[in-house]
Amino acid sequence: MPKLPEDRPAPKRRLRPSGGYRRLRSFQTTTLIYDGTVSFCRRFVSGYSRTHDQMVQAARSGRQNIAEGNRAGAVSTKSELKLTNVARASLEELLLDFEDYLRQNDLPLWQPNGEEASKVRSLGGRIRQAPEASPLHAPDDTGDRARVKLYAPYTEHEDPAVVANALICLIHQANYLLDQQLISLEQAFIEGGGFSEQLAAARIAERRKNDRSDRSDPSDPSKAIPKCPTCGELMALRTARQGKGQGSQFWGCIAYPKCKGTAPL
Repeated sequence: MPKLPEDRPAPKRRLRPSGGYRRLRSFQTTTLIYDGTVSFCRRFVSGYSRTHDQMVQAARSGRQNIAEGNRAGAVSTKSELKLTNVARASLEELLLDFEDYLRQNDLPLWQPNGEEASKVRSLGGRIRQAPEASPLHAPDDTGDRARVKLYAPYTEHEDPAVVANALICLIHQANYLLDQQLISLEQAFIEGGGFSEQLAAARIAERRKNDRSDRSDPSDPSKAIPKCPTCGELMALRTARQGKGQGSQFWGCIAYPKCKGTAPL
């Protein structure tokens, strides 16, 4: 491996740690939901029904997008936000499917604070209170199987109402966990600007620091970058996400969110 010159410091790592999705409670909970939904649809929903495929795909999407988003988070907080939100939306779709099943088959929906729902929620407490060495905490197939076994009296019950209601309880738990993740990711994105924004700001800062070129050179690309009318910092190209100008580009201050100065192209 080549050595860096002695007078040059090691480059700062900007990639965020990622890949630990198997330890996320949201991922572990959505694994239970996915397995339980596959079993439920196999037993209680016709394989020829479009609803069968939609429910399984929604459950799978909820799980897979958490994993994909966590991996993508090493490079882009924005991508992790987007994929985590897709997971949240997929679970909301699945929640409606289970509620529809109960209503259309004249089956009871458990009350959130009822005895049955409380018993299902208490299983999550048993996992959290289990010793660290317990298989229930294992971030691999061993842990998945141990957690599935813990919930089996509900997810493998012969009464479809019990199974559907238990999975509804799990979906509510997963949605709460994902909401907390989204809040944390949004804050990280606002404070850090995301990996791509950090790189853009770093490139501009480095160019300003090392610029020894002829200021009269019209080919200098930094000439085209305006300064913020509010704070004087350089600006970066951004794209409007909402409003009348949605999709259009504009100049935005690199010091955002501390400075919200903008300028038209």
